[in-house]
Amino acid sequence: MELAKVTSQGQITIPAEIRKYLNVKGGDKVVLIKENGRVLMANSTMLALKELQEAFEGVAERMEIETEQDIVSLVKAHRRNTKANS
Repeated sequence: MELAKVTSQGQITIPAEIRKYLNVKGGDKVVLIKENGRVLMANSTMLALKELQEAFEGVAERMEIETEQDIVSLVKAHRRNTKANS
């Protein structure tokens, strides 16, 4: 357990061990989540990436994407359709 003091401005310094654990550096953003009477802190970038991965889970299989070339072909087809509809 780590301890952080709240300043009169409502600011805290995240202890070095916690910053290292969350992989946050100066200028990075953290997200605070209220959950079951607790407040959880997470690296906002990593949380967003995790949510994105979960949102796209299974999409490749449903679209029958198996290789990088399949993705390239989809992008080219999309660009052709976009130009045709402009």
